[in-house]
Formats: sequence, C-alpha cells, structure tokens
Amino acid sequence: MPKVALFVPCYVDQLYPNVALATVRVLERVGCEVVFPEEQTCCGQPMANAGFADETAPLARRFLETFGGFDAVVCPSGSCTSMVRNHYDPFLAGRPGFDRLKRSTFELCEYLVDVLKIGKLDGRYPRKVGLHQSCHGLRELGLGRSSERMVPPFDKVGRLLQQLEGIELVSLTRPDECCGFGGTFALAEEAISCLMGRDRIADHMKAGAEIVTGTDVSCLMHMDGLARRARQPLEFRHVAEVLAEAIS
Repeated sequence: MPKVALFVPCYVDQLYPNVALATVRVLERVGCEVVFPEEQTCCGQPMANAGFADETAPLARRFLETFGGFDAVVCPSGSCTSMVRNHYDPFLAGRPGFDRLKRSTFELCEYLVDVLKIGKLDGRYPRKVGLHQSCHGLRELGLGRSSERMVPPFDKVGRLLQQLEGIELVSLTRPDECCGFGGTFALAEEAISCLMGRDRIADHMKAGAEIVTGTDVSCLMHMDGLARRARQPLEFRHVAEVLAEAIS
C-alpha cells in the first residue's frame, strides 16, 4: 500500500477544508495510506511572490523538515506543488534531502496518473463540466499541453475526469487562458483581474458548463466570487471534490 503525506495549502485549510477531506477519500479509494503531518505550515509562496525572500526561507526549511522523510507528498494544488518543485532552490539548494523532496512532491491528479498509473476510475458524474487549467499546473508542472507549445496534446486532469461515467467535458474556446487571480495580482490589479475572470466564466457558460472544476481552489474561488456577484448559474468544485463524489 503506497503511503503518502498530505500537504494542505492555506486556501484549502482556511476556506475549503472539504477539498482536503475529498483528497483523502480519493487517495484512500485507490489504495493509499494517507498521513497528515500536523507540523506543516504555509509553503511560503505568497511571501516569495511578493519578494520577501527572508520571510520565505524559514517556511521552505520547515517544509523540508516536515515532509523530507516521506516517499510521496501529495497536494490538491498545482500552485503550491510548483512552489516546492520549481521555486525552492534559492532557499534549499544543496541541503540533504531536498532533491529527493522535489522528486517526490506531486499534485493530486499528477500523482494518480503518473505515479499510480490509474487506468480506470469507477465512478459516475452525470454533469456538464468545464475544466479550468490553472497556470502553474499547466505550464510549470505540465499537467496538460498549453497552446503555445508545439507538442502532441495531452491532459492529465481531463483524462481522469473522462473516465467517469456520464460526465460531459465541454469544449472551451480558450481552454488554457488565465483566470486573472494570480495571488496578489488580484489585489494590485483588481480591474484587470476581474475582467480576465469574467472572460473565463463567459467561456464556460457559452460552452454549456454546469460545473467548473480545476486543480487550484484559489482560481475557482476567484471565478466563483465573480459569478455569484453576477448571479450566474455556475457551480465551482475542486477536482478532488468531483472525483470523491463520483467514486463514493
């Protein structure tokens, strides 16, 4: 039985704990033993993005101390996973166990597809679903092919969802466009951020989506807030919640 450590991002911990619980249900359903290290804290991404390297460094060291002993670390966020894999080097390069930690930290869908080699998910989800491809997962983790790359198409998240009986993944006009959240960008450039989010919502609605799903609850939260203010009939669910509901 694979043993995995669950890394829960701040947004999930504080605002969407059901996403963490859904992640556990999915991992246990596919045969994993899940442990939750209670010493974990923020990965430091907000501080790093804002240029506060001195504040980021101790959080990176804490992450290595907390998760460095596990064979696999799984996180329901492409953004936070990418922070560990792609942006910890200035803080942890050369430290014992760091290279291993980078190799063993995975976004949830990435772990299911690339590590567990899940070929079939027995579940049912009879809804029209739009998949939002968050930027970090798409372009930094390679969860799918972005439109600017001249390589054969692939989509790890969509591949998992398409295995569910009854699901209809709708076709978007611009399937890999940013929603405009971008962490502190949504605060510093509120008007642009909101316009970008409304564009993404309009694309999903035009395609006939009932549910919008994705790998990062921060992006979904951004679009959900805009949709609710405009009284638009869309529901937003993290991919872990969709998978957990479908296979329960």
